[in-house]
Amino acid sequence: WYLIGGQSWAFALTISIAVLVIACPCALGLATPTAIMVGTGKGAEQGILIKSGTALEMAHQVDAVVLDKTGTLTQGQPQVTDVLPLTGWTPDQLLALAAAAEVNSEHPLGQAIVAGARERELALPEVTDFQSLTGSGIQVRLDQATYYLGNRRLMQEQGLDLGQAEDQAAALAAGGKTPIYVANEHELLGLIAVADPLKETSPEAVRRLKAMGLQVIMLTGDNAKTAQALAAEAGIDQVISDVLPADKAQVVADLQAKGLKVAMVGDGINDAPALAQADVGLAIGRGTDVAIESADMVLMGSDLTSVATAIKLSQATIRNIKENLFWAFAYNVLGIPVAMGVLHLFGGPLLNPMLAGAAMSFSSVSVIVNALRLRRFKA
Repeated sequence: WYLIGGQSWAFALTISIAVLVIACPCALGLATPTAIMVGTGKGAEQGILIKSGTALEMAHQVDAVVLDKTGTLTQGQPQVTDVLPLTGWTPDQLLALAAAAEVNSEHPLGQAIVAGARERELALPEVTDFQSLTGSGIQVRLDQATYYLGNRRLMQEQGLDLGQAEDQAAALAAGGKTPIYVANEHELLGLIAVADPLKETSPEAVRRLKAMGLQVIMLTGDNAKTAQALAAEAGIDQVISDVLPADKAQVVADLQAKGLKVAMVGDGINDAPALAQADVGLAIGRGTDVAIESADMVLMGSDLTSVATAIKLSQATIRNIKENLFWAFAYNVLGIPVAMGVLHLFGGPLLNPMLAGAAMSFSSVSVIVNALRLRRFKA
């Protein structure tokens, strides 16, 4: 205006100040962090602890939700339902042997067997040389003999003939129970069935996730028949079973290789690598410390409906961020030309720097007020 437009120095300075004031990017800088802050706080109100803004922003992109079975879909409190000896052992003797072997095990199924024996007030023999066979079971020594407790894979590795036990195990699995084989070096001694019922809210949580257009996948180390029975009860169509603990993260990676954004929900030590591998890891708050540490979000309760709430909250937050950015950009796009004196060219007024300052402040306030609308979010 001074050099080309022939206007006075005071005129040019007034326009320069108005442009500098109204072009201040305060609103642009506030657009994202205010929405993230409010969204994170709202998540905490809903019992969802969100560790980072990145996790909150990423959750809205999720295509598939992978659910661990034990302790996530189920109550995590398995109980012994059947003790089926196949030789001269009595049910109490078979259960006492299994419980003695599982005393040092941290696996939920092993703890259920120990609890079952204690409920019956059984005396447990002393075992030695406890070995955990990852993904298969355990091995112990008792009275100079070796005993094995575990899944079908372990029995096959020992070259044992399963005989009629296979039909019994299949019937137990079809009822949603997990059959555990008990054997010594020479023969199969019997079966112990353990059942872990679904949480009451699991079917509703699955229904909500599917209603959002998400793929819901159950991931478990259980055999296919047991897994399918529980999945059908929960309303899950896709099941990945017989997965070794070390392979859970690879399953998530394989889904990601197909172009899916994956959310993993788990609670155990074995779930930690998969939680870290997933685009968004959600840990059950009552789970292990390592699972909570590996996750991006922590569900303080055990209700899986919080998973749908977390994704919905992410969607609402991203929508709010986009609204904030729109208004911040729109303000600058409209305000700067006016401050530059475009209206003056057509006989209109100049923008007073004080009004420019008020408009700049108003834009920041409008972004904050819009972000606070997230407080009205309901699960």
